[in-house]
Amino acid sequence: MADHDPIIWDNTLVTGIDIIDEQHRILVNTLNDANAKLTTDVGAAFLEQITHDLLGYALYHFETEEELMHEYGYGQDHPGDADTHTRQHREFSAKVVAARESLKKGQPISRTELLAFLNGWLVNHILNTDKQLAAFLLASAQYRQKHAHTD
Repeated sequence: MADHDPIIWDNTLVTGIDIIDEQHRILVNTLNDANAKLTTDVGAAFLEQITHDLLGYALYHFETEEELMHEYGYGQDHPGDADTHTRQHREFSAKVVAARESLKKGQPISRTELLAFLNGWLVNHILNTDKQLAAFLLASAQYRQKHAHTD
């Protein structure tokens, strides 16, 4: 049985940047699916597969955000925020890699703690860090001009 309530996708999680919102939806669905499938008797191999899949998609998503940050000058205009954003991506990745390494070494990890971390991190990152980036992009004349017909 699931330990955590599923993350409900609603307007509070919408950044207004279509590509980011689409990828966030996939991450939310992936975490909700993992929570539903991770029962107390699940084996390490299943946990390892979930962390592998999640990390792979998260890295793809982080690359998307970081390309947008670079393309529209977020680091030049808001260097502290850009550094924090990138650092959060690296810290998330390192934590998931560490969990995977523990599993590969046969060291159990708490599925409850893992899910609490993943769910909490994602929601917090979207509501704070990603929304800051989105506000910057939406205020950028260059971004608005390029995406006027696609958003």
